[in-house]
Amino acid sequence: MRELRPGLWHWEAPHPQWRPTEPWSENVSSYAIDAAERLLLFDPLAVPSELVDLAAERETAIVLTAPWHERDAQSLVEQLGVPVYTPLPDTAQFLMDTYGITAEQAGDGSPDVVWLLREKKGEARPYTAGDRLPFGADVFPGHKANDTVLWVESQRAVISGDTLVDFGRGLEINERWLRPGVTREEIAAGLRPLLELPVEHVLATHGGPFDGAALARALSS
Repeated sequence: MRELRPGLWHWEAPHPQWRPTEPWSENVSSYAIDAAERLLLFDPLAVPSELVDLAAERETAIVLTAPWHERDAQSLVEQLGVPVYTPLPDTAQFLMDTYGITAEQAGDGSPDVVWLLREKKGEARPYTAGDRLPFGADVFPGHKANDTVLWVESQRAVISGDTLVDFGRGLEINERWLRPGVTREEIAAGLRPLLELPVEHVLATHGGPFDGAALARALSS
């Protein structure tokens, strides 16, 4: 774990579901921010013991940039009893409309965070693009409606799920997983307002961290 600036931490851990055929590195990134009133754990995986101890003493929340980035969220909720801010998973209708699958294949929709939303094993705080979260984060749309990019003003930091990634070529828009009919330019246009903000850190959960200059290159035409 390293402290990027006072109150902003980054660490990496091997993803338990990683396979050699994946385009992304086995090690994925998680972050923590001391937001004065609360400690925030972003897409947490294998949280260092120092931060777990701090979380137990503080008002704490987990923030998922995408519902499929739940990682160790459930075990942390069981241990700490903290709320989880998360975009909602894909519905069955969305899966059928987007990927042309059958109702049988779509089932009840994406199984992400089922323990939280359907089984009620924690306090869910759903959010969506366009929201401003109570800890001072603005939510931008990513390559999917529930894959978000967050601007955390207090740390001058952008935090991205699977939209801005480093798969070995530096920070870039993730074109591998674009939805049918969606272009890279559409995603870039939606994120360019970030370039008007005083971004100092770009915190990708696949790769990184990066700086504001890397963000400008990633969003260039």
